[in-house]
Amino acid sequence: MSMVKFVLLMVLCSEANAHNCRVIPTPTVLFDDYHSCVVYGYKYSHELVKSFDPKWNNTVLAYTKFSCKSDKII
Repeated sequence: MSMVKFVLLMVLCSEANAHNCRVIPTPTVLFDDYHSCVVYGYKYSHELVKSFDPKWNNTVLAYTKFSCKSDKII
């Protein structure tokens, strides 16, 4: 019997570098439902951006994007 879990996929992008995006790891990757995944994604994204050095971020114009995708776990 398989279960459906939600996988958090997050990238860090730079507007100053032609919107170049790179996958970034997150402490939690699997969630029991979509709601938990989205709430965690916004919270983690907020904390991550808040931790950036303002001078660096004002130079590279960094931002995050994330999505929560369903995946069957066996």
